[in-house]
Amino acid sequence: MDALATTYSRIPTEIATIAVNFSKERFREQAWLDETKEPWKPRSRKRRGGKSRSQTLLVDTGRLKRSIRKIYVSESKVIIGTDVPYAQIHNDGGIIQETVTVKTHNRKEHTRNRAGRTERVRAHTVNAHRRSINVRIPKRQFIGNSYALERRMYLHIASRFAKALKS
Repeated sequence: MDALATTYSRIPTEIATIAVNFSKERFREQAWLDETKEPWKPRSRKRRGGKSRSQTLLVDTGRLKRSIRKIYVSESKVIIGTDVPYAQIHNDGGIIQETVTVKTHNRKEHTRNRAGRTERVRAHTVNAHRRSINVRIPKRQFIGNSYALERRMYLHIASRFAKALKS
């Protein structure tokens, strides 16, 4: 009975760890796993920076992936989540529509290609202005309910209680 009681008290924390690891696996596999694997939509343009810059989706600094953790654990409930403000738009997808103010700033002298020829642009000041942003963010789910996750949790619970009953 002591082994069963110990197992019963430890299971919620273990389940939370399984759920956190499952969510972090989504970043490595770059796909959501429910009953079938649903790959994330690829990036529309390759990142600049060549080999030094990771082409992994949703990972630049790693802040989002690292932020996934146990929020609440009790005997009847386990909640995992993140506090990163942009997590929800990436997980659910959606459209960002807003008007932003661009501050006055200076541009250095540079060259640009236009109509097949290279032209020199002198250093200049860009005045403050407002710009409308209308960006569609594709759904790249990494956290949420999943049949595969539920199956992992069920198998873990069954094996832990079977092990407790044997001892």
